[in-house]
Amino acid sequence: MVAADMNISMRAGSFNYLEKHPERRISIFQNSYIVAITLTAGIGGLLFGYDTGVISGALLYIKEDFEQVKNSYFLQELIVAMALVGAIFGATIGGYINDALGRKMAIVVADFCFAVGSLIMAIAPNPYVIIIGRFLVGLGVGAASVTAPVYIAEVSPSEIRGGLVGFNALMITGGQFLSFVINYGLTKVPGTWRWMLGVAGSPAVVQLVFMIFLPESPRWLYFK
Repeated sequence: MVAADMNISMRAGSFNYLEKHPERRISIFQNSYIVAITLTAGIGGLLFGYDTGVISGALLYIKEDFEQVKNSYFLQELIVAMALVGAIFGATIGGYINDALGRKMAIVVADFCFAVGSLIMAIAPNPYVIIIGRFLVGLGVGAASVTAPVYIAEVSPSEIRGGLVGFNALMITGGQFLSFVINYGLTKVPGTWRWMLGVAGSPAVVQLVFMIFLPESPRWLYFK
């Protein structure tokens, strides 16, 4: 009896809208505008995966250039972990920016952190500057991780929302795979690790430009 009541309540809550109007049911690729928004916001997930995965290859060459890193496990661990430390703060700060300034601004801030952090690492004269760059990139990772799924969900039609939000997770794993491919491709290039760490700034700039033309989240606008 309880299960039957719950079923009636759930169906009543949906208003049976799509059952009454099946011609209005849409698929993920039917609305190219929503797909474009999802792809653009998903660049944050791509950078998330890339910046957490690229260090596994870059560290090998950083140790060759800096003797103190080669002789110190603590420095090696700090270079790897600093992005995750930054992500903790980035997720916290990103939440406040989401509420106060909007989803678009939070993504723009994340892109700024990605771009500046990547540039700092690419020109770093010593391992301590690399650590600073990794922290800034981590801020971007944290801000992107709390913003991209929310933004995609709030601009997506309800019936395809799950698939579009799941795309962000696909971009994260895609970024990790891309970091392996780029690491492998740059092994013979002079300044190897600098290119590995610096190339992440390019997608951040691309996303930053695209975000100028995308709308703010309707839900955030409603609350404001």
